[in-house]
Amino acid sequence: MGRLISYEHGIYAFDSGYVRPLLASVHLIVENGRAAFVDTGSNESLPAALKALDQIGLSVNSVDYVILTHIHLDHAGGAGAMMQAFPHARLVVHPRGARHMADPSKLIEGASAVYGADEVRRLYGEVLPIAASRIIEATHELKIDLAGREFLCLDTPGHARHHICIVDGKSGHLFTGDTFGLSYRELDTAGRQFIFPTTTPIQFDPEALHASIDLITSYRPEAVYLTHFSQVKNVPEKALQLHRLIEAHLAIARREKKTGQERHSRIRSGLAELLLTETKLFGCPLPPADILEIFATDLDLNAQGLAVWVDTEK
Repeated sequence: MGRLISYEHGIYAFDSGYVRPLLASVHLIVENGRAAFVDTGSNESLPAALKALDQIGLSVNSVDYVILTHIHLDHAGGAGAMMQAFPHARLVVHPRGARHMADPSKLIEGASAVYGADEVRRLYGEVLPIAASRIIEATHELKIDLAGREFLCLDTPGHARHHICIVDGKSGHLFTGDTFGLSYRELDTAGRQFIFPTTTPIQFDPEALHASIDLITSYRPEAVYLTHFSQVKNVPEKALQLHRLIEAHLAIARREKKTGQERHSRIRSGLAELLLTETKLFGCPLPPADILEIFATDLDLNAQGLAVWVDTEK
């Protein structure tokens, strides 16, 4: 876990410590001595969260909200631990995700189907339940208040049906979870940021994802904050790239739809080729092997999500 990153408008980020450095960030928003976290990483993120509060002179009693963009465990696995640590906090989560945070058994079962039960235990440990009385269901356009600072929750399906994005009324920026894709800092080139979609299983819906990206850009934010990894600017340009690359992902899945047992590996190979082509055009100086290592898990998950989707396409 690295340093606390300080942005303007009382927005901070830190590495969640999930799997590898610079894979997943947790965001912290501070207003008039009150705090909110956006996404939680796994249970391993809690020490970094406590350290972040200490660095800015706040205590666990200062936290009013833990906000989840969605309930995939790399975003929500540590929510129960954080809620135990922050006695006055309320959890804010999409209505489709609320019951799974109160009783995470089906959430763990779903993750185990993707990763395997042993890997889920290794990555997340015990996913703790949260009392339903402490959960706020973030319906579309719900507004919540942090010491006079308004957050607007938007229903943004596409990556998952239980996904929200959060508009920060003070900065005009948005916290986008996985809806606005992946942008790993290792690939930054000459001050520019590379971006790539995430089409993970099992609820990938390209039509909804295109619409959610358009909804994000309609607010004309100067910056968005991705869980993978933190602040991204030049939002309209990045949105156009995401739209184009989503369609490229679909084309690969359609091409390989009837390739039988080889389908996953063939889709993954197509995605790897797409990634290397795009990073070369972007001017990324990293060797191809390093790029593929950085995106190894994402390529696997994107391929799985596309395989599920292509079987349901009408």
